Amino acid sequence: MTYDTRIGLDENIVAALSYVGIWIAGIILLLIEPDNKFVRFHAMQSLMVFLPLSLIVFLVAWIPYVGWILADFMGFPSMFLVILLAFLALRGMKFKIPIIGDYAYRMVYE
Repeated sequence: MTYDTRIGLDENIVAALSYVGIWIAGIILLLIEPDNKFVRFHAMQSLMVFLPLSLIVFLVAWIPYVGWILADFMGFPSMFLVILLAFLALRGMKFKIPIIGDYAYRMVYE
C-alpha cells in the first residue's frame, strides 16, 4: 500500500529522491512533506548521514598532497551508500543505519 505525497509522486519515489539529492534534498523534503512520516524518516536519515559525511570529505580534500586521494576513497563508498539507500527506499523498506537511523526514527515517529 503506497500513499501519495504533496509533490504528487508515490512516497517510495520521493523517499528515494531524498537520498539521491544527498542532504540538500533531505532538507527540502522535510520542509515540503510535513505529514508523510515515511518520506520524513528517509529525508531525516539522509540529512543526518550525508551532511556530516560531505563536510568530512570536503575537509579531508584540503589536506596537502594526499587529501584529494583520501577524499576520493571516502567519496566512492558514500556514493555506494547513496545508491543502496535510494534502492531500499524505492522498494518501500525502512532500513535504519545503526545509530543514526534509530535517532531519525525517533525524531519522526515519536
